[in-house]
Formats: sequence, structure tokens, C-alpha cells
Amino acid sequence: MINASARRTLAASALVVSSTALLISCSSGPDTASSDSSSPSPDTRTTAPATPTDDPAPASTTEPPQDVEKVRDAFAGLQATYNDGCTTPGNCAYFLGRLHDELTGLDKAMRADPQGPGHFEEPLARLAKLWGELGDDTSFENLKKHQDQLTGARDKINAWMQGHPEDYR
Repeated sequence: MINASARRTLAASALVVSSTALLISCSSGPDTASSDSSSPSPDTRTTAPATPTDDPAPASTTEPPQDVEKVRDAFAGLQATYNDGCTTPGNCAYFLGRLHDELTGLDKAMRADPQGPGHFEEPLARLAKLWGELGDDTSFENLKKHQDQLTGARDKINAWMQGHPEDYR
């Protein structure tokens, strides 16, 4: 017969062993094998460095560069400007600057899109016209002077995009 102290020790040992086994199985992915060697971080993954013989994928099948938003994300930012405007006192400079930034981001996203800028010919032409009118001056005074052109470009591009839902869904 096992005494009470031995039973508690045996139960505690079994609990520790089963807890350890559970932790090990939860921290390992389904495709990983456990090993006795320890690593500094269980989630550290390494990849082979690129070699000069690696060919980049053709431009038509790659995603936009990481510093350029996807068209759908840039368009969502542009649509968010509909909730803002120059009607709130002290907000006009922020709104026009943001609208300019959102249009600039959408321009870059359309040019970098795998479909190519030819797919976005109409909105890019509208933006080119706007950039020609604005010039390089992004001051509040110039943006305010061209407020109708900024919001008009946004509205026309929004209408064009609504006719091309595959580009933003």
C-alpha cells in the first residue's frame, strides 16, 4: 500500500510531466520535430539568402513594392475623406492636406499595380491634370485655391472606381 505522501508526490510528478508534454506539443508546429538543442527563440525562422542567380519574378505577377499601398487600400483611404471637410473650423488645412496625400497615394498605387497604369488610364489622366494645376506647391493657400479641383478629382475617381469593383475588393 502506498502512503499519502508518496501518492501526492506521484500525482505532482504526473502533473508536471503532463503539463510539460502539453507545453511542448503546443509550442511546436504540426510540421516541426522536437529536438534536444535549444534555440534562442522558438519562433525564429531563417531563410536562405538571395543569390545572384535568383531571378526576380516578372513585373506583371508581383505585388506592388512594399512602400506602395495596394490600390484597394489607397482607395479606402481616399473614400475616408468623405467623412471630413472644410466645414469644421480649423480643420480645412488638415482635410486638404490629407486629400492631397490620399490622391498622391492612389496615384502611386495605380502606377505600381500589376495590371499596369494602362488599366487606370482615366483616373491617372485626371490626376495628371490635377498635378499640373497644383504644381509643386502643397501649401494650404494653394490647396485651398484648388479645393474644387481636389474634391472634384476625388469624386470622379470614386465614380470610376465604383464601376471597377474588382480593383478595390
